[in-house]
Amino acid sequence: MIFTWVKDGKPDVSMSLNASLAGLVAITAPCDCTDALGSIIIGAVSGILVVVAVEFIDKKLHIDDPVGACAVHMANGIWGTFAVGLFSTGADGVGKGLFYGGGFKQLGIQALGFLAVASWTVITMLVVFTAIKKFHGLRVSEEEEIKGLDATEHNLPSAYADFMPAMAVATSASMKAVLPEAKEIVGAPIEPVERAVPVESYITKNKPKLTKIVMVFSPARFEAVKDAMNDIGVTGMTVTNVMGCGVQKGHNIKKYRGVEIEEMNLNPKMKLEMVVSAVPVSDVVEAARRVLYTGNIGDGKIFIYEVDDVVKVRTGEHGYDALQGEDDI
Repeated sequence: MIFTWVKDGKPDVSMSLNASLAGLVAITAPCDCTDALGSIIIGAVSGILVVVAVEFIDKKLHIDDPVGACAVHMANGIWGTFAVGLFSTGADGVGKGLFYGGGFKQLGIQALGFLAVASWTVITMLVVFTAIKKFHGLRVSEEEEIKGLDATEHNLPSAYADFMPAMAVATSASMKAVLPEAKEIVGAPIEPVERAVPVESYITKNKPKLTKIVMVFSPARFEAVKDAMNDIGVTGMTVTNVMGCGVQKGHNIKKYRGVEIEEMNLNPKMKLEMVVSAVPVSDVVEAARRVLYTGNIGDGKIFIYEVDDVVKVRTGEHGYDALQGEDDI
């Protein structure tokens, strides 16, 4: 934490948590043959090494390691192996380390052990991954990468609840539960309805004017907005959970694990759409601003459009008449 604070001007939470893991990894090998002072030095070096290794892997090698696993486990596993040869007190049958009067003997043994394990790992994994690449393939297709493996491999909208659409698309089973007669309706001719009126034109010329209002705001304010709309007489609305950001490109995160973030950050938003006619647009806008306003960036935006016409499917009514009655938008 102190290292990232001095280097970047503020402490990095992700790096600090990874550093705690890195210390555990590094002390694993020498835990039975080192003293308190040696443990403190090993842990301090681990905290700095994990930061340096993460930035080297990300910036120099350009290897995608989102959680810093290579820096935590590989880099600090190597450091812990060599730490035995440096800080061993000679306990538990282990030779003394370089800093405790044992010379280079134990350090040489540790180096040999590292080379043996590294060689075995590299050769074995080259064979395994070469076979996988030849017979199955190491990477998914570009299309699957764009869609994400949650959808293509696990048939899930998202493995993370915060990014999962709250309103799932209705399946055929759920539609049948709502409309038991749906099977008979599909493909059948439309029966005439007494209240139905012919639609002479889909471009209304009658008053009052039709206006579509779209609001994008924080999901936390939805209930307040819904109540405000109900208070002024707006009863029909369509609500969607979306992801997005404004001109600020989401939260202002300058660095993550020592790497500058340049792309925009999409945040969960609520999108509310409605078409009004009898209710004045100014009333809708003012009511929405009253409950959405906090004075902070991210309060949301309101978009206003002119609507040519609206047709109620059940009756064929259009224009102002189509917005009246019990049908929801």
